[in-house]
Amino acid sequence: MTGCQPSLLDAELLRRSSLTRRGAFLAGLEEAVPWGRLEALVAPFYAEGRPGRAGRPPVPLAVMLRMYIVSVVYDLSDRACQDECNDSAAVRSFVGLGERDAPDETTLCKFRHLLEENGLGEAMLAEVNAELAERGAAVSRGTIVDATFVESPSSTKNGERARDPEAHQARKGNNWHFGYKAHIGVDADSGTVHTLSVTAANVSDVSEAHALVREGDERVWADAGYTGVARRPEVAGDEGLSKVEWLVARKRSAVTEELRPYERALSSVRSRVEHAFHVVKCVFGIRKVRYRGLRKVSNLLGAAFALANLVLARREPRRCAPPAAA
Repeated sequence: MTGCQPSLLDAELLRRSSLTRRGAFLAGLEEAVPWGRLEALVAPFYAEGRPGRAGRPPVPLAVMLRMYIVSVVYDLSDRACQDECNDSAAVRSFVGLGERDAPDETTLCKFRHLLEENGLGEAMLAEVNAELAERGAAVSRGTIVDATFVESPSSTKNGERARDPEAHQARKGNNWHFGYKAHIGVDADSGTVHTLSVTAANVSDVSEAHALVREGDERVWADAGYTGVARRPEVAGDEGLSKVEWLVARKRSAVTEELRPYERALSSVRSRVEHAFHVVKCVFGIRKVRYRGLRKVSNLLGAAFALANLVLARREPRRCAPPAAA
């Protein structure tokens, strides 16, 4: 824990907050996050301790990093995050404020921009996965790929009188979506995300499949949106990817009664990819982003899936064998 020694009132509020769902969640996050790795990742870009720096002393990096994580896992704006840090005993304790006031929204905004400009949100995913590997997390030779829409504000009530120029609209079924798409590759055993690619919403799932497969993967599970992936030039023309066994679901209209057991076996494995989406979109609440631009959205989703991996890693791994031939 960082910051000042808490007062007796703070200690009593913390004791009560530990009985709440928020207090329990943040306590689990406190133990799971590899703070040393993340602070070492951000430290070279942060101004803390830089000699000859004019103005007020910088906020400790540990405080800013924890405050940013609070904004991600609760999907808070900079101003809302400042208010939560001041009002909630559980959040104050997690951030390590002691008796100090929380950094203002401008300070958090500048810190977020620092992460975005240097691609540190996406780098957090790699650091978390490296930490999980050191802890002995299960790693298989199979990957599950999928993608999900992340909506973006479609309003033009802004200074440019325009939508986000880097976001696009796409149709799925009878519904139209405007924003971005998160393509992920998930380890088939542990269910944690090892690869993330963020694109505009109109980029097809199958066109990003090759970028989600790890070196050494032997099997890849995918839904019917990836039909024909093995014949694509970026897959068929690659020495490694061409040897991968692509277990792609058939379209519903092509599934006969004899094929149902086989397709059910595929679905039981493929469903693990939905757990990562559930944590980010339902637990963290990141269904719609408030930022404009691919770089900002990629930074947010990189940090979000890194933290989602820490939540998913607490579950028991499940070994996924290939289904019997159809």
